[in-house]
Amino acid sequence: MPKWPLGVFCSIDEGLGVHLDVAHELGVATCHLHTPSPAARTPERAAQFREQLAKLGIEVTVVFAGFAGESYADIPTVEKTVGLVPLETRAARFEELKQIADFARHLGVRPVGVHLGFVAHDENSSGYKDMVALTQELCDYLATNDQVLHLETGQEPADVLDAFLVDVARPNIGINFDPANMILYGIGEPLPALKQLGRWVRSIHCKDAKWSDQPAVTWGTETPVGAGDVDFKQFLAVLDEIGYSGPLTIEREIPQQPDRQKAEIGGALELLRSLGAR
Repeated sequence: MPKWPLGVFCSIDEGLGVHLDVAHELGVATCHLHTPSPAARTPERAAQFREQLAKLGIEVTVVFAGFAGESYADIPTVEKTVGLVPLETRAARFEELKQIADFARHLGVRPVGVHLGFVAHDENSSGYKDMVALTQELCDYLATNDQVLHLETGQEPADVLDAFLVDVARPNIGINFDPANMILYGIGEPLPALKQLGRWVRSIHCKDAKWSDQPAVTWGTETPVGAGDVDFKQFLAVLDEIGYSGPLTIEREIPQQPDRQKAEIGGALELLRSLGAR
């Protein structure tokens, strides 16, 4: 058995992930699943998806929420459009997130992942306190489904995220650690952040990126795994150090180039297997 099962970020009918058939061709046994379109989030469709997953031999380990209107065009646009932070969409997205959690429950998946968005860094601000309260409410709802929340890393430095998780103070919260997001958003070196946040790590995205020449002002550049500034040999060493034993899920966000996407994910699998073997 491998120390860390390998997986990919997948999509059933929309989103940035590869199709389930491609995941099967790549020979992975696990995936993170981008939430399907609203019409497909029914118990009946969940049962169909479970049957399809069983035939392919793929286990969904996290269902990731996504919302209409989100854009990752640049850092200011992310701040305005992504997650539960934007006030204009917060209430509707919170209700939709509960529906997504219910879909995940019908699919038989306990972890629900989400980008909260840019949480205010000042713990005394009303924006920060509001997001703590909202996240507590979300965790309490998930608890009624016997589910857990995985917050995607990226928008907050490690110390801010650590303090936020402490303030939320719920037993069913953790993080999905994405080392490339730390670089893309320009908010901290990924390996020290992983060490600092190790007690909260519940899932992993394996993604790579190069730093912007203006970190936290302009985007970094996403690259194939192994071609960016994440030292994956050391990354795996830190995962071993913090005792992480879950899947390593490759995320490569170029759906408009499916052949290249598949090839680069295949290369990432080869790299991770070679590093894991050592």
